[in-house]
Amino acid sequence: MDSYLVITILATDKPGIANDLTSIAADNNCNIIDSRMAVFGNEFAVLMMISGSWNSVAKFENALKTLEQKQGYQILVKRTEANDNKANQMPYSVEVVALDSPGIIKDVSTFFANQSINVENLVTETYKAPHTAAPMLVLNMTVNISFDIQIADLREEFMIFCDELNLDATLEPIKGSI
Repeated sequence: MDSYLVITILATDKPGIANDLTSIAADNNCNIIDSRMAVFGNEFAVLMMISGSWNSVAKFENALKTLEQKQGYQILVKRTEANDNKANQMPYSVEVVALDSPGIIKDVSTFFANQSINVENLVTETYKAPHTAAPMLVLNMTVNISFDIQIADLREEFMIFCDELNLDATLEPIKGSI
């Protein structure tokens, strides 16, 4: 029976951090189930889930403690379990593009929370629009929608919500997810 561990790491960005983590996983017979790694400012952030035998995961945790002391990384670990709550749900992709302003991300996440729809993944990015240099926001998320929800009604409510906030958006099923 596999054990699961979620790891978050924050470190000053430099080459080799991803290699450190993937090497520790491989050296301890752990499988990386899911991961996100990105540079934010001068910091490298990691969110990762691994699985393995109880013994392998324990060895992985000890290796992380050594890495934390040796490299000065800030590391947080938590034991978890596999997520089996998606049986009666369909994953949908949400994309929003708009002029950037404070509160857009909160407004979109509140819309789905008010519908009792779980956000599985949320990624945002800002950029300057070509020609005008206006600050733009792109929000991509995956939400899990219960089969009990009428998709046509939800999509209509979401489009009305987005029109009111002047957001360009899509809500589409993720293909190949059935």
